[in-house]
Amino acid sequence: MEFNVMNILFDCAIILLATKLLGMLTRKLGLPQVVGMILAGLLIGPAILGQFGIPGFHGIINPTKPEMDVLQSFSQIGVVFILFSSGLETDFKELKRSGAASTAIATVGVLVPVALGTFGALQFMGWPGKAANHAMIMNALFVGCILAATSVGITVETLRELGKLNTRVGTTILSAAIIDDVLGIIALSLITGMNGGGSIGITLLKALGFFVFTIGLGLLLRWLFKALVTKYPHKRRTGIFALVMCFLYAFCAEEFFDIAAITGAYMAGLMLSGLDDTSFVDRKVVVSGYMIFTPMFFAYIGISADFSHFQLSGLIFALVFVLLGIIGKIIGCGGIARAFHYSGRESLTIGCGMIARGEVALAVYATGQSLIYMDHGQLLGIDPLVATIFLIIFSSVLCPILLKLVFKNQSQPPLEGKEHKATISSEAIDNVPDSSEDAAVHACAAPAAAGAKA
Repeated sequence: MEFNVMNILFDCAIILLATKLLGMLTRKLGLPQVVGMILAGLLIGPAILGQFGIPGFHGIINPTKPEMDVLQSFSQIGVVFILFSSGLETDFKELKRSGAASTAIATVGVLVPVALGTFGALQFMGWPGKAANHAMIMNALFVGCILAATSVGITVETLRELGKLNTRVGTTILSAAIIDDVLGIIALSLITGMNGGGSIGITLLKALGFFVFTIGLGLLLRWLFKALVTKYPHKRRTGIFALVMCFLYAFCAEEFFDIAAITGAYMAGLMLSGLDDTSFVDRKVVVSGYMIFTPMFFAYIGISADFSHFQLSGLIFALVFVLLGIIGKIIGCGGIARAFHYSGRESLTIGCGMIARGEVALAVYATGQSLIYMDHGQLLGIDPLVATIFLIIFSSVLCPILLKLVFKNQSQPPLEGKEHKATISSEAIDNVPDSSEDAAVHACAAPAAAGAKA
């Protein structure tokens, strides 16, 4: 099939324009911009417009197979940027301060939704009436895995608006959400590692080897990075060094350890977090990703969607999926919080604060698509794309509403000496005025212009 690079340029132009316009619109409606970016992909590609049967017209953009491969490559780079930035923003001091309670809340808050999602998916695929084979189980585990991760950005913005971010409950929610993301990504890596009938023992050994490798090498690279930053603060070379580490970690994770590339990117960011130039590097990464690759990632999910086999049962599953995702977090996180002597209302608040899903859920979907149960091109399992989009929309709307309700007439003293630094990636993607985007660009460009040397 013929490949034309000019078509790629046209596709990129339409994607960037549509994602920006739809992102601004959804932000005005109080939804995360990621929702608008996904909708943009659905509206400009063949997923919806191609269903009208207009001769010669399948969408504003209708990439050929080779062109889709290029867009998919851009998309994969985009999701690596997102997870690398998340790793850079992870605060070890925050995690230590939260202690065992946040770790337990995050762990149970992952296990319960994954279990509910897996069970629900198996039910919709005909189990127990139909015997569950390996492919069906992997598909169900993949569906459950999407329910694992919490969107830190949406929750943080809501808590800040309510003035509850620096309270005991606010700190617990924030710390648990950070740990939650890590556990969700690890769970996905284990599941993808088992795909094809792999042994759980071998998969766990590979995962252990991966973390030994990334932490061991990461300590050395962290030391080199600190030396580089000390001698050349706020230089472009520090950002380039960080990106080299990010891409190499992502490559090694996938190629040598059968671990998702996004896990490697996250670990690279984690090993460079908390250093003097970390925020400078993060701004560089966010601006680079947000300008091109991040919109490509979200739009590609919509462009590559195939609704030709969509049935009413898919809509019913999407609604059940959303319900399981919300109930799983409230019961899992809230229940274990009660065991750590939080009051009933505080436990409910923690559960409600953990229901929001965002970009990490989409990253999990994009990474685990190969786990969808197919046979000779025919869908035999569940493609959870529509359900994932529903989950992001409903949970993003419900999370602020529920938090406002449970915090009503509830006062908590702020934690002394506790200050939260807003995450850069959430500001770049979610619910932040354009002036903030400009500020991020200027904050990044000013030091570089003043002292950057090639």
